[in-house]
Amino acid sequence: MESEMEPPCGRSYMQVLCEKYSPENFPYRRGPGAGVHVPPGPQVSPMKDRLNLPSILVLNSCGISHAGDESEIAAFCSHVSELDLSGNKLGDWQEVSKIVSNVPQLQFLNLSSNPLHASVLERECAATFSGIRKLVLNNCKVSWETVHTLLLELPDRVPLYTPHEYPALSLGISSWDDIEKLNTLPTLEEVRLLGIPLVEPYSTEERRKLTIARLPSVSKLNGSVVTEGEREDSERFFVRYYMNVPKEEVPLRYQELVRKYGKLEPLAEVDLRPQNQASVDLHYEEKVQKISVRLDQTVAEFKKQLKAVVQLPTSNMRLYYLDHETPFGLEEMKFSTRALHSYNVRDGVKFFVEPKMK
Repeated sequence: MESEMEPPCGRSYMQVLCEKYSPENFPYRRGPGAGVHVPPGPQVSPMKDRLNLPSILVLNSCGISHAGDESEIAAFCSHVSELDLSGNKLGDWQEVSKIVSNVPQLQFLNLSSNPLHASVLERECAATFSGIRKLVLNNCKVSWETVHTLLLELPDRVPLYTPHEYPALSLGISSWDDIEKLNTLPTLEEVRLLGIPLVEPYSTEERRKLTIARLPSVSKLNGSVVTEGEREDSERFFVRYYMNVPKEEVPLRYQELVRKYGKLEPLAEVDLRPQNQASVDLHYEEKVQKISVRLDQTVAEFKKQLKAVVQLPTSNMRLYYLDHETPFGLEEMKFSTRALHSYNVRDGVKFFVEPKMK
């Protein structure tokens, strides 16, 4: 003899609904939602003599694990437009579907922090979400297959929302392949990739360009618009970045961009750092000596360097500078605290030292 089916563990949606919105608890209950007035009209449940339900229901963190009596859900919730079920114990898409299918006016559904990651969402079950305009799945850790199935059923251009209300996804991203899977989401236009360990080893410029190049349909990344010019720069950067990487590590996107731009030449490396030393000619007593000069030192420090060479005390030394590329001729270096680089000193210029006249 077959044993009877055991009732689901946990609390049902209807059980919690009846407890929270019973005449004894609502609208005079304390805490969130206290004092809510529900005026008569078409938005009120037809069962208002038993339950006093507003059109926005908040049932978060109530231990809900299953739907309960579907006929009662249909009777009580026919007018409900927004439903917050975040932080519950819903771990089966079938149970979520039983609730949603009996709330025909539902526009907004928050399922954040429910353990739905292990449940498989069948296409026929996902069809019950077709009327929803905003769906929040933050911290549900649902699979890519689940997201894809949902997007096939959601109305065109309806996003899945994070708590900050951006059309982005809170999914486990641990590789560049995971980021490229975002291309399978037909309506995704904006992505926020914040606090992801994957991109931490890269510079700010590298992580942005490598991400933009992988996501050709995304028009906004981390809150900033992706212009056509930035996209082209990023895609060219991507080609050069992977051109010398071992073949087995080259992403598929590389070949697509090589077909678009061809094989690009590496960018020439230009050192734009200021010169910090120069080789100059020192003239004194009809002698010429080539010396190396540190350009970050002051005129006073330079004179100390020359003291041993020209055998003159710094107090008895007059120092001149000659740059043949300027029309000014000899310039006496009178300001002891001025740095040499401010004179535009470079390789090949000439310094002249004379003793002061007594």
